[in-house]
Amino acid sequence: MSAPATGLASAPAADAGDDAVGGPAAAVLTVHHKTTYVYSAPVENAQQRAVVWPVACPWQTVLSHSTQIDPEPSHQHAGTDAFGNHVLYFTIDVPHDFMQVCCESTVRVMPRWDALDAAASMPWEDAVAALRFRAGQPFRPQSEFCFASPNVALHPDLKAYALASFGPGVPVVAGAIDLMHRIHADFEYETDATEVDTPALQAFALRSGVCQDFAQVMIGCLRSLGLAARYVSGYLRTEPPPGQPRLIGADASHAWLSVYCPLAGWVDLDPTNDVLADTGHVTLAFGRDYSDVSLLRGVIVGGGAHTVEVEVSVLPMA
Repeated sequence: MSAPATGLASAPAADAGDDAVGGPAAAVLTVHHKTTYVYSAPVENAQQRAVVWPVACPWQTVLSHSTQIDPEPSHQHAGTDAFGNHVLYFTIDVPHDFMQVCCESTVRVMPRWDALDAAASMPWEDAVAALRFRAGQPFRPQSEFCFASPNVALHPDLKAYALASFGPGVPVVAGAIDLMHRIHADFEYETDATEVDTPALQAFALRSGVCQDFAQVMIGCLRSLGLAARYVSGYLRTEPPPGQPRLIGADASHAWLSVYCPLAGWVDLDPTNDVLADTGHVTLAFGRDYSDVSLLRGVIVGGGAHTVEVEVSVLPMA
């Protein structure tokens, strides 16, 4: 097997004094993520697309990032997709029965919800009206997350389930938090219940799945009401701070969602763990659903059957 390729750096390391910028409530976390494919027959050529570089956003600063690929790609380049995510494209044109992608990222995550007043957010009917297109009115880009997507249908069953949390005049954020509570209580976290391409409606009927399914079901419920909801991929801190429970999904990549309120902005909710996503969550990418932000996807020639092993750790910076 070839030696790992030289790391593709995405950001320089922070100065030692930078840790103080976030203040004592910020978390500086280092993510180690390794994905290993083993093929039963040689792959002659591979064209791959990887989403492994965390996004920079108002609450998250990327202090450093590197990616190593084995075998070494013959060509690679980085770009940005339609959602603002970092995407790495690479080609491996030598026969290989093994491929490994190793990433390391260090991010500073700021707390976001200290001032959030769920009851003071806009009534959900008004938010739906604000997101609806009207000729001559300003376009809200968030409205693009109101529609169906490959894994998330708009369906009367999802709407009926959501309406139990969204009575007349209920504020958007309060209703979304209640919906999160209900999904967490009503659905079983079951790793063998679904596949990566299981539609939200199927997971809803099963009342079980993994973090991807919990997020996509909740997205489908919110969109079926006319609200904007987006899929968020990322990671969880492996071990919580003292006195806090360990979150489900901390040993792998994770997923949650954001709901949009015209007054509060995007609010991130993790129905798998029944919490608002905060300093224990590292944001990797945004999309309509999982199909937009899958960590690794592509086209290969050959390969036969394959196995995949994923290792993730998210630790506070020493």
